[in-house]
Amino acid sequence: MTELLTRDSRRGRLTLTAVTLGSGIAILDGSVVNVALRTIGTELDASLEQLQWVINGYMLALASLVLVGGALGDRLGRRRVYLWGMGWFLVASVLCAVAQTPGQLIATRVLQGIGAALLTPGGLAIIQSVFAREDRAAAIGTWAGLSGISAAIGPFVGGWLVDNGGWRWIFGINVPLCLAVIALTLWTTPETRDTEATGRRFDVLGGGLTVLSLGALTYALTASASMSRSLLVAVSVLALAAAVGFVVVESRSRTPLVQLGLFRDRVFSAANGMTLVVYGALGVVIFILVLQLQVSAGWSALSAGLTGLPTTIALMFLSSRAAQLSERIGPRIPMALGPVICAAGVLLLLPAGRGATWWTVLPGLVVFSLGLALLVSPLTATVLAAAPDRYAGVASGVNNAVARAGSLLAVAALPALVGLSGDDYLDPTAMTSGFRAAMVICAGLLTVGGVVSWFGLARTSGRVREDAL
Repeated sequence: MTELLTRDSRRGRLTLTAVTLGSGIAILDGSVVNVALRTIGTELDASLEQLQWVINGYMLALASLVLVGGALGDRLGRRRVYLWGMGWFLVASVLCAVAQTPGQLIATRVLQGIGAALLTPGGLAIIQSVFAREDRAAAIGTWAGLSGISAAIGPFVGGWLVDNGGWRWIFGINVPLCLAVIALTLWTTPETRDTEATGRRFDVLGGGLTVLSLGALTYALTASASMSRSLLVAVSVLALAAAVGFVVVESRSRTPLVQLGLFRDRVFSAANGMTLVVYGALGVVIFILVLQLQVSAGWSALSAGLTGLPTTIALMFLSSRAAQLSERIGPRIPMALGPVICAAGVLLLLPAGRGATWWTVLPGLVVFSLGLALLVSPLTATVLAAAPDRYAGVASGVNNAVARAGSLLAVAALPALVGLSGDDYLDPTAMTSGFRAAMVICAGLLTVGGVVSWFGLARTSGRVREDAL
């Protein structure tokens, strides 16, 4: 039995630092690339679809394999799999930094996403399994806040690196960070696992169907404009069949990749439903805003990257308070109000076009950031609190998979939906038209997320019973 850690102990603080920094690196690379897309497209002569795949290749691997990463951690040891993921991520980052063509960069981004899928659920699962129960909400709040900061600060870091060293450094900077996390984890973090899962057959079929379903759907959404109707229908049917097959396999398996019984809890299901639409909108906002400011407003990569600063500040100072508020009054109000505030901020960003200044975008960024700070940590704590401790890796994996899938599918679908393709990202007029349509859609998705939370969290059920799984 692993001795539980406290947040105020030296080992507890160092363990929290290790898992937060490692998860932050993976999340950072989901957003840091956005601000470099225009430079990458110019230097590697890439189309908009190829630039989408630079983002989506990473997100596809992360979304489709994060469930596998969570389940492997529960079975083989959360610390061990977390370290495997960090090592894999380090090597893949080096390969990204030396890529010479769009195809090479997309392939190495997929490899990077595999490493992220191994380490991302491990961070939360380690917190849930090694910290004393009374310290978990605050520890998760710290993790969620700093992870949110990683996503928000990504465009700023990427902008500075692009302007001062070139886009390859956005991957090269991962090397010393990964080495530091590996050393700190080996030194401080205790090992935990689900002892009942050890030695059981691993659900390879379930994992394969997840990859097939998300991969086919992402390809259909991204390349729909260039493929024939018959091929589009065939790929879409394949994605649907794989998704249905996954549900059937998981419901019949004695050792499923995902315990479908977790979704019998209304809170767990509602929180993940809200995650899907909200993170889909967030992914598009981050993807398209920095492009719009560079292409249509003429901002530098660094200036566009600085738009993440208000979100960084809000998450840094408000995430722990939001977690405490949620613990005191319940998650319903923060998780319903937060997305609606984000939607208002997105609508305030509509004027960001030709001639836009900081005063044009700052009000929207501030409102958006306040809403994000209100929802992030309560969402994470609610999902984990709804699952038994021994399923911490699975619960974390499910929520991470839903978040990444939402972002992946939205980034794949929305550009074509709003009329952006090919080299349109270099045309200010086309870019502005597509940007504004995308912002309106994102505001709608965020509002839907708030509605889902309000009705879905009307009852807080606590934790799924073990005998229900």
